[in-house]
Amino acid sequence: MVLYTSPFPNSFLSVLHSFSWGLIFPCYWLADRLVASFVPTTYEKRQRADDPCYFHALCIIITTPIYLALLVASLPFALIGFLLWSPLQSARRPYIYSRLEDKSHANGAALLTEWKAAGTGKSFCFGSANVCLLPDSLARFNNVFNTQARAKEIGRRIRNGASRPQIKIYIDSPTNTSISAASFSSLVSPQGGDNTNRAVSVGMKRTTSMEYKGDNSGLNNSEDAREDKAGLGEPNEGEENSCIVRINGEENGLTSDAEVDTVNGQPNAGGQTEQSPDGDAENSKTPNHKQKEGDSGSLDSYTASRESLVKVRIGDGSVDQSTVNNKLLYKASIMKKTSVRKKKHTDETFDHEISAFFPANLDFLCLQEVFDKRAAEKLKEQLHHYFEYIVYDVGFYSCHGCCSFKFVNSGLLFASRYPVMDAAYHCYPNGRGTDSLASKGALFLKVQVGSTPQDQRIVGYVSCTHLQALAGDTTVRCEQLDMLQDWLSEFRKSTSSSSTANPEELVAFDVICGDLNFDNCSSEDKLEQQHSLFTHYKDPCRIGPGEDKPWAIGTLLDPEGLYDEEVCTPDNLQKALESEEGRKGYLVYPTSKNHGSSQKGRKASLKGNGRRIDYMLYTEEGLYLEWKVEVEEFSFITQLAGLTDHLPVAMRLMVSTGEDDP
Repeated sequence: MVLYTSPFPNSFLSVLHSFSWGLIFPCYWLADRLVASFVPTTYEKRQRADDPCYFHALCIIITTPIYLALLVASLPFALIGFLLWSPLQSARRPYIYSRLEDKSHANGAALLTEWKAAGTGKSFCFGSANVCLLPDSLARFNNVFNTQARAKEIGRRIRNGASRPQIKIYIDSPTNTSISAASFSSLVSPQGGDNTNRAVSVGMKRTTSMEYKGDNSGLNNSEDAREDKAGLGEPNEGEENSCIVRINGEENGLTSDAEVDTVNGQPNAGGQTEQSPDGDAENSKTPNHKQKEGDSGSLDSYTASRESLVKVRIGDGSVDQSTVNNKLLYKASIMKKTSVRKKKHTDETFDHEISAFFPANLDFLCLQEVFDKRAAEKLKEQLHHYFEYIVYDVGFYSCHGCCSFKFVNSGLLFASRYPVMDAAYHCYPNGRGTDSLASKGALFLKVQVGSTPQDQRIVGYVSCTHLQALAGDTTVRCEQLDMLQDWLSEFRKSTSSSSTANPEELVAFDVICGDLNFDNCSSEDKLEQQHSLFTHYKDPCRIGPGEDKPWAIGTLLDPEGLYDEEVCTPDNLQKALESEEGRKGYLVYPTSKNHGSSQKGRKASLKGNGRRIDYMLYTEEGLYLEWKVEVEEFSFITQLAGLTDHLPVAMRLMVSTGEDDP
């Protein structure tokens, strides 16, 4: 199957499309700005309440007639452009495939060789998020604004979080509870200028975030870094930027013996930092994009907050705070050894946490509601600092490919560190109401993640979707879930190049990500909760229809509270969601006849921990029979605090081959 690298089959149609859109855009932009000026966010309302001069009201009085006059003047040109633009959509391709052009930063081909060295298995990390990148006037109805700046900042935060070093902590003593918090990020502050193993006696205090200063632009994936890493004889499955800490705890839990193996090169002990490759001029336009003290969600601040510094004790003395500040402080994603780690829910077989950052070494990313095309370009540019392969601008426009006229695309975007082999898109034909104006559908992708010593390709399937959003459209969503299963089955059959007798390809995983717009606890969503999709695919957060696991929380934030001080930074939002009171205050809960729609101040006992409408599903059906797929880690992520009204989710799967099992 051919991957489409341009929206049209020839340059003439592309030029004609650009010309037609150039005629439409002034009218579109003026209408968007005009409506946006009358739809303030809660942050803007608070600012205006403190403004005694009513400057904004004066601006509206002056600019509204100007916008209206220019809008009327641009209408004839927009009409001509529309008459050219609409027929061209019949020749438009359903997506654009982008591959990183800078070969020095590309590492997808090198990742394929890691499978052979993985031994008994390899883990893959998946992320999903609804980022609400609508035209600014429409985004304001969800209480977010400045779509273009948000797109750039979202991309920066995702790739910065994913490219940070990874730390694995193995707790040899199950009686040590000093690092047994349900969710935390920790750090190792290497001292000295060599790469040799060192043993120190330290006591760690639970902290939300550490300061990571270094290169977040994806340069750490260079060939030289990989060669240095291979020379150290790394014992893991080929993951980059990782650091292994082995802790032998004492019974009192006050101190631990930590053996730190630094894996990826020599640490910078001089405390020097690199300037971010992106300027902050655009980000300073909106308050929720500014770097505040203690907000390390963007990983670009140059001073660590007091609460985000780890407390280290050596012997009976304590390390001076200035000494810690002068060291290279690493953001750390912790992967605890599940067999010995103390957990609040001891019956769970995998790690789960509320994390202030996207997982380190994120392999695949599925985004929804990337509707604005200019925002999609800005987001793509940022993500390409980390992801080599991106599929974006997915969907149809006008009347092509769907039953009704489509003003915007599907809003789906897929990013991968591994090569994309095949891709297909289908539009749901049964959209209703305002959802029918967007070409919501499903994007199916086949990726190559490795090869066997016998040169058999190892592949995986990832599906990204966004279902009908309007409340009460239960039947519509169930029909869309039916179509999703049928389309995925057809895609797998059409892209498979092997047979049972002669397996040229081995399937490692099959994952579905997306915003399904129903939760597992609302009484109105019972039909979706019992859909057959959940008999074929497993939901790590679900016990059964109508019941989630105790640690699972909602992913839909209350829009009215997005700019509250308690949740406007990744650290603050993480802390708020770790408490029941915080969840009741800032998450949307399942609908109930006994409770009103307002979330603020509600203290009554509610079912579940909020509306969880963003899903990550996986299956064990249709995979290579001798392999086993298990969830290794599941995370609810707060790194996009203040930028969207959804919580991103992430899941790490371990594919065990069992080749070296005793």
